[in-house]
Formats: sequence, structure tokens, C-alpha cells
Amino acid sequence: MIPLYLEKLQEFAPLSEASRVQLQQQISVISVSKGEHILENQDICHHIYYIHSGFARQYYFKNGKDITEWFAGSGEFCFSITSYFENEPSNLVIEAVENSTVIQLHRNALLELSKTNSEIAQLAISMISRSLIFSQERMNSVLFETALDRYRYLLKTKPAILNKVALAHVASYLGITQETLSRIRAKI
Repeated sequence: MIPLYLEKLQEFAPLSEASRVQLQQQISVISVSKGEHILENQDICHHIYYIHSGFARQYYFKNGKDITEWFAGSGEFCFSITSYFENEPSNLVIEAVENSTVIQLHRNALLELSKTNSEIAQLAISMISRSLIFSQERMNSVLFETALDRYRYLLKTKPAILNKVALAHVASYLGITQETLSRIRAKI
């Protein structure tokens, strides 16, 4: 499990064996049951989470409803960006949609290692850069693509999603009503 995680980190930046050992000493592994939260509402996000196995949903509460921001499956990262960087309580909740094994890297450990290890500093910069790019792409999708296009892209990139989450969560993620999602699905 840990070697796979370290290999995933290598996709962001090359890491020597010494850097991998340093990182390995700073991570922890947690098991989260279906329905439990990886990050609770109003907790401070101190970690970058890696879903080793399982599936998670990130969402906000607004006007008594939860609004899905993202789904993270095996081999993907998730965290509350604002809470992580501002060290403030998170409005974002991360929930395990199925039993999950999560590897977490603490913010302070990453920052401390970055001060003395240029490889890990580059890793942190690359991870943060990709997160920002992803956020911009997500915003562009919501603003400039049709609901049908967003749904097709979701099916292309995460085809098993309809077997993992309620259609209400898919509709929320796409920024449409469940009725509109039903009409889109009927067309395809």
C-alpha cells in the first residue's frame, strides 16, 4: 500500500529513495467505514488525503442541502483547500461513500520537510499547482459547458460513479436538478 502511494507521489515530482523514506515516516493510514467522515464539517483540514481503496464524496451544506463538489476514488487525492491553507474550519465535508483506506500526510510535516528537502518542496508545489489547475478546470466546466457535456465527461472519467453514489449527489455535482439529470440520462 505505501509503495503504491509513494509511486503516486512520483507522478508529481521525482523523489530519491531518501526523500521517499522521509515522507514514509510522516504518513499515517486510517480505515474509514462507509458513511463516516474523513473530514468533518468545521474541522480544520490538516492533511492531504489519498484514497488508497474505497470512494469518497466532498460536499458543502447550503440552505439545508448538501452540495457535492467532488468525488475521489482509489488512487486519488482530496482535501479542503481553503481550510488546509488558511488553517480555518472547513465548510467542506469529506465522507466515505464506501469502506475506505486513506493515507494522510500532515500539512506541518510536508511544510517542515519542504524547508530542508528540495525534492519534497517541488512535490508540494506540484501537488498544489495541480489542485489549482483542477479547480480552475472545474469552474470552467460549470460556467461554460452544458449539463449534458458535464454528464458525459463524468461518465467518461468516472464510469462507475452511478453504482457508487445516489443520483441526487451526481445531479448536485453537475449543478443541476435531479429531474434535469433524469432527462439527460433518458437522451443518452
